[in-house]
Amino acid sequence: MPALPEDSWLLSIRQQVAPVTAEEYDALPEDIARVIEVVDGYVVYCEPPTPEHQIAGRRLANLIEGHARAAMSRGHDCLTVNTDIDLRLRDVPLLNRRPDVVLYRCLDRDLGERLRPEYVSLVVEIVSPGSETQDSADKLGEYAKAGIPHYWIVRLDATGVSMIERHQLDRAAMLYKHVGTLMKDEGGTPELGNPIPLTIEWQELEF
Repeated sequence: MPALPEDSWLLSIRQQVAPVTAEEYDALPEDIARVIEVVDGYVVYCEPPTPEHQIAGRRLANLIEGHARAAMSRGHDCLTVNTDIDLRLRDVPLLNRRPDVVLYRCLDRDLGERLRPEYVSLVVEIVSPGSETQDSADKLGEYAKAGIPHYWIVRLDATGVSMIERHQLDRAAMLYKHVGTLMKDEGGTPELGNPIPLTIEWQELEF
């Protein structure tokens, strides 16, 4: 087998010496934690989101938050919507994701509560170039196994959010069932009953 050239990028790859523990991850500075995820203790580098990805995440979070506040005004338990936040799916081996948007039951920060699956109602992931397998297969399985009731996979076009693929947890099988795909091209303002009542206003999800 021929030797690799000394300037080959392959020579810069180094195997991670040991899995990252929950304690080690918690000690990381935020500027490092926000650019990685940890899967079974191994670091996965997250490419910086494009401006369009960031805008779409913010638009989705704003839309969901508006309906969450309406639900709370009708007596629903306290809800929070956040973007790019640590979601601890498992401590050993460490599985820590940073979803694009999360709807979850309010945490008591004074008690140091960490966001875990039992708090979460909905996780949203926006598909980027290179993330298709992670979002549509890897995370689909991880979030289901963790017991998160609802998972949306969102796709973009040149003008904004174009498609929302909705999955709901089958608790008997601990697997997601596809419960429908909303498409901007079909027009209208789809009304959903879960995880909270909300209406998809496509124009609010444009860049």
